[in-house]
Amino acid sequence: MIASNTSPDTQAVNEAGGRFLPYTVETLSDQRKVLIRPMNPGDADAEREFITALSPQSRRYRFQEQIREPSQEMIAKLVDVDHINDEAFVALSEDSADTRIVGVSRYAVCTDPLQCEIAVTVLDDWQGHGLGTLLMHRLIDAARERGIKRMVSLDFAENREMAHLAHHLGFVTESDPDDRAQVVHTLML
Repeated sequence: MIASNTSPDTQAVNEAGGRFLPYTVETLSDQRKVLIRPMNPGDADAEREFITALSPQSRRYRFQEQIREPSQEMIAKLVDVDHINDEAFVALSEDSADTRIVGVSRYAVCTDPLQCEIAVTVLDDWQGHGLGTLLMHRLIDAARERGIKRMVSLDFAENREMAHLAHHLGFVTESDPDDRAQVVHTLML
């Protein structure tokens, strides 16, 4: 099974001094299975398809603006993950013969090396079955392992799904002092 395979990405992370979080197969509440693994540059086409498959509202929530088609530069930046200062995990549908991404979680270390900003996005028809929670648990574990002390997420106040997930995971939510249309979710690790 794929869950026990190691990849060149795994070796690179180990050589960089980080402990690799293995590929895992997880079962969602609706019994669908997903493979969760670190994102890599080979995911560019799948990442583009993932973003374009999101509903307009989900794309707006993820990117804080309305985009239709992600640029090559945007995709290259999203899949260029160093697995130290930034991390990203993808969830792949096990029912798909190809590498269809159905969810992504990521963080990027801020100017304060003990803080990171996070994002989690799940395809609309995969929401509500625990995938966002699984992806966030992987991200939280990776951040703790790397010594990060605080995770933050800046989101639209109307994004009820993120508010529910943040509350479920123990994040504290406050209004953004610079923009009343947004909230800041914070988790101390």
